[in-house]
Amino acid sequence: MLIWTSFDVEDSSVDDFCGLVVTAGKSGSFRMSEPVKSPPTKKSRRDRSRGKSSGRSCSTEVMEQEIWKDFPEDLFEAVIARLPIATFFRFRSVCRKWNSMLTSQSFSQYCTQVTQANPWFYTITHENVNSGAMYDPSLKKWHHPTISTPPTKLIVLPVASAGGLVCFLDIGHRNFFVCNPLTQSFRELPARSVKVWSRVAVGMTINGKSAGSGYKILWVGCDGEYEVYDSVRNSWIRPGNMPAGMKLPLSLNFRSQAVSIDSMLYFMRSDPEGIVSYDMATGVWKQYIIPAPLHLTDHTLAECDGQIMLVGLLTKNAATCVCIWELQKMTLLWKEVDRMPNIWCLDFYGKHVRMTCLGNKGLLMLSLRSKQMNRLVTYNISRKEWLKVPGCVVPRGRKRQWIACGTAFHPCLTAVA
Repeated sequence: MLIWTSFDVEDSSVDDFCGLVVTAGKSGSFRMSEPVKSPPTKKSRRDRSRGKSSGRSCSTEVMEQEIWKDFPEDLFEAVIARLPIATFFRFRSVCRKWNSMLTSQSFSQYCTQVTQANPWFYTITHENVNSGAMYDPSLKKWHHPTISTPPTKLIVLPVASAGGLVCFLDIGHRNFFVCNPLTQSFRELPARSVKVWSRVAVGMTINGKSAGSGYKILWVGCDGEYEVYDSVRNSWIRPGNMPAGMKLPLSLNFRSQAVSIDSMLYFMRSDPEGIVSYDMATGVWKQYIIPAPLHLTDHTLAECDGQIMLVGLLTKNAATCVCIWELQKMTLLWKEVDRMPNIWCLDFYGKHVRMTCLGNKGLLMLSLRSKQMNRLVTYNISRKEWLKVPGCVVPRGRKRQWIACGTAFHPCLTAVA
């Protein structure tokens, strides 16, 4: 029996399977059994309806081995592809065949058909910059993966993501790496043809519906230098020069990660305030002058269902609040659509609060901190729902970790760097 996991999972995170036991044999086959069934009792219609709605009712029929041993393999893959990510990693220990599903082409196709409702968040903590922490908002649980470190032993930070893959850039802004945090699939990208020692903004897109079709990564500097990495060619290319109409330097807002919508990448800039966009398919740059709201700090771009959003701290006098804006396509102006609950904002009164947005894909994770406070919250843009995030504590530790940076990614078991 082969047991392998890339992050910790707890027994309590697995659904209640009503006493069903799965036993693996040497040949990879399995046997299903259940506890001794009790005498049948007649239930009222209300009780039967309640059992169905709760999802906890168990069949009293014995699952015969002679019948279930011939259960179609493709149906197993279709069902397992729909399990929660943490549950899947526990089920990989059942037998060698299930453990090898990640390399199955048919299982990969089933996984691409399943859309994860919420992204996960890959973060780096101040206390341990050489390893990350992943947050699963569905289970409200932190995972601590063991990701293979780069051969050069550099400190790398997550800067972008697409198709279940996370793009890392070393702290010296020289080397790029791509990784699937769930499976530890890791790749160091070739050296860039342009030597840029200053800070760069990074965006990432996928060629099709999944990372299996390839992905592209764009870096751009304030002086207008930029390159695009194509995973299919495994090389960096220079599509052309920045258009003459683009004002240089770009004055990029490096606190704001790029927003990707289909093949488009959007970067926030200042002087003039607005957005710079790049089309990965056509190689066309555009700029939009969009005045920022007054009294705004620590603002960053976000995206929800193809709509560009803005999140930032609105500070006036001693009061501070987190606000959400939506970009109006006709007027190119920001329209406020929501605010953090007032009862939460009272904790910020009179304090010098700083905010970092750790993920901008429909579900936002915001790190709010001051000398007296260290708080993490999530905001669901479509639901307009604010939730507090439990503190990030390393395994067998008690001290709460301070999140330094992070990015959102949609977990995909079969994405390969």
